[in-house]
Amino acid sequence: MVELPIDGLPEEQTVLPADSQNPWLELRRLTPARIALGRTGTSLPTSAQLDFQYAHAQARDAVHLPFDHAGLSVQMAERGRDTLLLHSAALDRNSYLQRPDLGRRLNEASAQQLRDYALAHPGGVDLAVVIADGLSSLAVHRHALPFLARMEEQALAEGWSLSPVILVEQGRVAVADEIGELLGAKMVVILIGERPGLSSPDSLGLYFTYGPKVGLTDAYRNCISNVRVEGLSYGMAAHRLLYLMREACRRQLSGVNLKDEAQLHTLESDAPLPMSSNFLLAKPKD
Repeated sequence: MVELPIDGLPEEQTVLPADSQNPWLELRRLTPARIALGRTGTSLPTSAQLDFQYAHAQARDAVHLPFDHAGLSVQMAERGRDTLLLHSAALDRNSYLQRPDLGRRLNEASAQQLRDYALAHPGGVDLAVVIADGLSSLAVHRHALPFLARMEEQALAEGWSLSPVILVEQGRVAVADEIGELLGAKMVVILIGERPGLSSPDSLGLYFTYGPKVGLTDAYRNCISNVRVEGLSYGMAAHRLLYLMREACRRQLSGVNLKDEAQLHTLESDAPLPMSSNFLLAKPKD
């Protein structure tokens, strides 16, 4: 087998099979996954190793990036949306990372702030909207507002009342259940930074719950993940979330008993295609 160099540095011999039909070479152009990296002896090329270390550093930075809630509040105000800033029971980032349970509940001052708000605005809301830093403030800074603009436009068209946008420092997914319960909300959705990956330090997750209350498990929530420019588009994510909310109101439940069967139109046809369908298993055209 003849071996050819690929993007190797002068001091190393990076090689891949010289096979024009090698499928790995084509797949490398289609995915950010680390495939077909070549080799130097029995090790990775220096360039591939440095790229891995850079991606790892980006993921670590995303976890520790401070939550710019002030910037988000300003941008929300420019759009005519009120915000409330709350804090979880985790005092700082270290306690948040070491004690996940503290990030799932509000501290007492924040809980009382919501009680006071609910007393001043009785009647509850249809949808409580929460934004939390989670494990990637970078994801929230980049994607929360563009997604929220699309989601709220559709939610208001449905006639649903919305809460102020609740910003939570050091928050985890379950903190939204307490917020929804205190606000008397029929439904709650939290936009939160997901655990960074080596190719996606800015992935935004959406978690939706019908009838939120403290103590619910993940089985009662629906998740839409990887919302970002390189992943699930804002429009697609909003479409899927609105479908889940409509079905949740109709069936009065969410979680494992509520499947995502939103219908989408393909580019080639007006016939709707279920979100759950797999294009790899689709029958070939005649």
